[in-house]
Amino acid sequence: MAILGLSAGFHDSAAAVVDDGRLVAAAQEERFSRTKHDPAMPAQATAWCLDAAGVGPDGLDAVVFYEKPFTSYERILSTHAVVGPKGFPQLSRAVRTWTKDKLWVAASVDRLLAATGRTGVPLAYAEHHVSHGAAAFYPSPFETAAVLTVDGVGEWATSSWGTGAGSSLTLQAELDFPNSLGLLYSTFTAYCGFAVNDGEYKLMGLAPYGEPRFVEALRDRVVQVHDDGSVRLDQRYFDYRAGRRMASPRLHELLGGPPRQADEELDQRHADVARSAQVLLEEALLAMVRHVHSQTGERRLCLGGGVALNCVANARILSEGPFESVWVQPAAGDAGSAAGAALWYHHAVRGAERVPSEPDGMSGAALGPAFTHDEVASWLLAAGVDHEVVPGTAERAEQVAEALDGGAVVGWFEGRMEFGPRALGHRSILADPRDASMVQRINSLVKGREGFRPFAPAVLADAAPDWFSVDGPSPYMLLTVPVRSAVPVDVAGTFAERLGAVRSDLPACTHVDGSARVQTVDRERSPAFYELVEAFGRRTGCPVLLNTSFNRADEPVVRSPADALRCAALAGLDLLVLERCLVRRPALEAVAAARSTF
Repeated sequence: MAILGLSAGFHDSAAAVVDDGRLVAAAQEERFSRTKHDPAMPAQATAWCLDAAGVGPDGLDAVVFYEKPFTSYERILSTHAVVGPKGFPQLSRAVRTWTKDKLWVAASVDRLLAATGRTGVPLAYAEHHVSHGAAAFYPSPFETAAVLTVDGVGEWATSSWGTGAGSSLTLQAELDFPNSLGLLYSTFTAYCGFAVNDGEYKLMGLAPYGEPRFVEALRDRVVQVHDDGSVRLDQRYFDYRAGRRMASPRLHELLGGPPRQADEELDQRHADVARSAQVLLEEALLAMVRHVHSQTGERRLCLGGGVALNCVANARILSEGPFESVWVQPAAGDAGSAAGAALWYHHAVRGAERVPSEPDGMSGAALGPAFTHDEVASWLLAAGVDHEVVPGTAERAEQVAEALDGGAVVGWFEGRMEFGPRALGHRSILADPRDASMVQRINSLVKGREGFRPFAPAVLADAAPDWFSVDGPSPYMLLTVPVRSAVPVDVAGTFAERLGAVRSDLPACTHVDGSARVQTVDRERSPAFYELVEAFGRRTGCPVLLNTSFNRADEPVVRSPADALRCAALAGLDLLVLERCLVRRPALEAVAAARSTF
């Protein structure tokens, strides 16, 4: 029984196929269209998922959409009615957009399926937070667990909690719009000059440079955090209901000035705002999980929704919260809800038995497209790209480890593409974490991103406790933990200089506060990546690599060999690994010189 789950309409649209209860294929539309955070109905991702899952023309039992569009439309109309005349321009645009396209999901799905040769497939709708909750619980390794989902807004709910047990998922309570922990954090994201639904991780990375000097004023005037973790936001300080901007002039005044423009230089005040926002988020989430624990009595917790991608808060939930175990969906945002919707329908609606998988049901998040070595080699040959072929994966690991030890920045393209925002050793840019100069080189020259942002380390799972204060696995890069050898240094200067001043054995992966967003690499989930990190460890005594996503600024992560070659050439990488084909810098420079060809 194959079920197709879809998410679309706002950001990060995706498709996923569940076959007999197992998530077998999932991908975001942006990876195919090359439009970052593409919200369109995921036609290309759907076609690929169905083909990859081997679903024939008559093999699809149901399609499940991740939310109920008419309920979301009701919220938008009701909200604008409350806001009054100042919201009319946005209301007019919203009515045109929704009545033209977003309300007619059934027609869009019919067209999407017809393009794949499938018709007459029944369509069901899940609620937004049910999809988040299902994505968090059903792939988890737990038989029973508490479930907490937190995001901006879906229909009316902005957070929800409940329990999962076997095949059942029950959400027992929710917090409703306009009170939203996700929208609160997004408001500060926008205030600091970063894009909403894209730059929240930048705000998290900026926070350690600041002091929480606005927290008390925000608690007194703007945000009430109740004992159960629910928040009440004084709407006089916000403007997102009218749809014009996130913060109102009243909040600008409280924070000491107007919002930062995207091209404006960051200053200490922005860092202090970021730190204050992060503190408020962590406090509210800790209150939430303590309340959920007291109400459910469960020992295990599953987290979903976009806020669950805040790895600093996750670490505090794990270390300071009451739950013994915490599992976070690696595609916790709206993309992952495509998988959640399909899993919910299979288990909760159809009543199919659920058998938890070990280590979990996400297959290491390697659920996207792959290309065989023969396909890659044939394509490179036809394209006239000079390359070498290594005879096996062991030889590949040794050669790439040698290049990394020699200072190379490497594009690594191997196996199935990851589902979700993190690069986990399938579509990655890799470097030596012992070389502090890599921070500036990769940030400014390779990826074209802000110099204050840290890089994540990938470490062999069995060696992780020697290098990081981590207790247990962190395979999806969703926990921030202390680097054991870190000694934060308080210096003046730019944010990039302050990051470079942090001294540890892993300076390129150590943030300004001595922390790192760690990925533990095990042989079961990522055998090829494990082999590479292991080879680097044998060579250097350091079983750790700098791992960042294989893309340049404002581009989606690469999907195909052509994407990888183009990105590697334009980013100035030293070596590109495409399965067992190695493309070295001279060949990449030749491609860059003739980039219109690719």
